[in-house]
Amino acid sequence: MIFLIVVLMVILIVAGIPVAFALGLSSLIYLMLEGIDLGMVAQSMVRGVDSFTLLAVPFFLLVGELMNSGGITNRIIDVARVFVGHLKGGLAQVNILASVLFSGISGSATADTVALGSVLIPSMEREGYDRRFAAAITAASSIVGPIIPPSITLIIFGIVTQQPIGPLLIAGLIPGLLLAVSLMIYTYFMAGKRGYSRYERASFKQARSAFTSGIVALLLPVIIVAGIVSGVFTPTEAAAVAVLYGMVITFFYYKNVNIRSFIGILKNASFDSANVLFTLAAATVFAWVVTVSGISDTLADFILGYSENSYVILTLMVIFMLIIGLFMLPSEAIIVFAPILTPIAIQVGVDPIHFGVLMVLTLTIGGASPPVGILLYIVADIAKLKYTKLVREMAPMYIPLVATAFIVAFVPSLSLVLIDLFMK
Repeated sequence: MIFLIVVLMVILIVAGIPVAFALGLSSLIYLMLEGIDLGMVAQSMVRGVDSFTLLAVPFFLLVGELMNSGGITNRIIDVARVFVGHLKGGLAQVNILASVLFSGISGSATADTVALGSVLIPSMEREGYDRRFAAAITAASSIVGPIIPPSITLIIFGIVTQQPIGPLLIAGLIPGLLLAVSLMIYTYFMAGKRGYSRYERASFKQARSAFTSGIVALLLPVIIVAGIVSGVFTPTEAAAVAVLYGMVITFFYYKNVNIRSFIGILKNASFDSANVLFTLAAATVFAWVVTVSGISDTLADFILGYSENSYVILTLMVIFMLIIGLFMLPSEAIIVFAPILTPIAIQVGVDPIHFGVLMVLTLTIGGASPPVGILLYIVADIAKLKYTKLVREMAPMYIPLVATAFIVAFVPSLSLVLIDLFMK
């Protein structure tokens, strides 16, 4: 019966039923068949969202909406050009670094893709880049968004698995930068092969102008990370401070947001927050079913019966999560599978913080992979490009992406070294 309930949940998700309803319906059927009091459903759902830490999610979603509407994108691109515009494939390199900088503000791959893609894809095409390559590198670089702090997806992992949010956010920094470097190396060689142009090295005057314009926005991720590392803020307090800072600079410094547009920003952030919170509430019920039914123990016994070597287990998990990422959004997959897989990882000696970063990384790669690949659909629409052509251009980019996932899996110090330095 347990197997049938899990299969039902997967079928409902694949059929396009919202994840919250798929989780809730499959859990409800299990409870009814077992004769368990259905009153616990309401209790579990309320308990699932009754969390001070969870307030960080709507706050960071609001920050992302503010920055998206606040004219920050072009300033970030100018700063990125100062650093990497002179490398082979100059504007493509700018695209990647801009994703790193933007991710420190939005924490969302989707926000990154929309904001940067709408500006950089047309610009790259005007400068002689193939439209397919411009779209593909935009989708690939946007994967950095949910890994570098502040990361909404890592916050969700921490809430679902009851891991500390601060260390999780800090742990994502080096793996996110490593992912960006792997894409920059790939771009460097592809630019040489295809003859893509680069910019002249920025002068001191150009660099000063770019930093003067963009430094106020770029201080936001510094404030968030420094506040959490130093212990001045909890992650939730850091999110609230980020909202206040974002409102001040977009209303009064850049002056690109007014009361009317702010109402629209609040509406978008509210809808996104409601979606996340309702899904988490339903996931709490499903997590209770997972615990009571012994699904985690059954799966752990099956995997550990195959091998108890942590490297083998991690390899199997990475492959499994890459496959799951092809069919589910990262946040949804974490809500469903993190409570099941994390205890297994802990059992074979894998640090749960390290595993959280690895899980977010591998699932987010799926966000830029067919058939679901929401990032691919976004850039295909922006670039007015056929989906199949974009997928073909993306194919070789999965090599550095997947290679980075395995490096992060087998070198846990990449995730944990900053925690050891600053938070212990």
